[in-house]
Amino acid sequence: MIDVGSLGALRSVAALGTIARAADELGFTASAVSQQVKRLERQVGVALLAPAGRGVVLTPAGRALLDAAPEVFQSLERCAEAARSVADGMPTGVLRVAAFSTAIRGLLAPHLPNLAAECPDLHLQVTEQDPDQALHSVAAGTADLAIIHDADGLSPRLPSSLTHRHLHTDLGDLVMHRGHPLAAARQPLTSADVVGQAWVTSPPGTVCHQWFRRLVADQPGEPDVRHLVDDFATQLSLVAAGYVVALVPRLARPALGDDLVTRVLQPPPMREVSAAWRRSADASPAIRAVVAELLPGADVS
Repeated sequence: MIDVGSLGALRSVAALGTIARAADELGFTASAVSQQVKRLERQVGVALLAPAGRGVVLTPAGRALLDAAPEVFQSLERCAEAARSVADGMPTGVLRVAAFSTAIRGLLAPHLPNLAAECPDLHLQVTEQDPDQALHSVAAGTADLAIIHDADGLSPRLPSSLTHRHLHTDLGDLVMHRGHPLAAARQPLTSADVVGQAWVTSPPGTVCHQWFRRLVADQPGEPDVRHLVDDFATQLSLVAAGYVVALVPRLARPALGDDLVTRVLQPPPMREVSAAWRRSADASPAIRAVVAELLPGADVS
């Protein structure tokens, strides 16, 4: 009989391209993962991996095996969820959540006290991951729930084994020192209002940098970017110095204090935030409880 743990190890190796990366993801040593794959090869009687440069790739037999594997994992998960649901559907155990950093700060963390009160036997294990990585973790079974956002209006591509639900629309606002000239301007501000401003912005490749580039796209010449900083609290410390402005998502925004103010933009930069999980875990009381808590209108008092 095929060992399910070994099948899961092969799935991670195939997705990540090396035994070492799969070992890091699974929390095993590279030797242990290699032994799992070899055990699986002995069980099916054919080679499943072949060397490819510094990594490995699936053999045709390995690809055929993994193509049939999702049904195995989904059936096993449905069995487990059926058992958990027997106990009056009460959420219990550990739920592994993979989420991008600002969703952890602005969406998940405020709801943790209420979750703890409503579901005392449920424990969340949160790992910071970008959306693509979070989706891979859920699909591979190393996380149970992903909190993701779209990229420049394009939703992440979900594997057919996953489903999702919209949770939140995150908007971006301009943040400046209270004494900055734009602080006295009429709201909402437009791209024409920010011509000639000095900026601190997130690095290229981030959604917030895409927001920024779209805002200044019609300006002549290159915008005056003084600082590229990924951490929003650090961005705001530079804004507090009084001479730069920042475009900050509301989920990412800590308390501003007395020296900083926000101004609304028109059109507002936005990104859609969703939760994603395996279809085979639809009946999970833990996933249902967390998603319900994160939906708009949930009490965070």
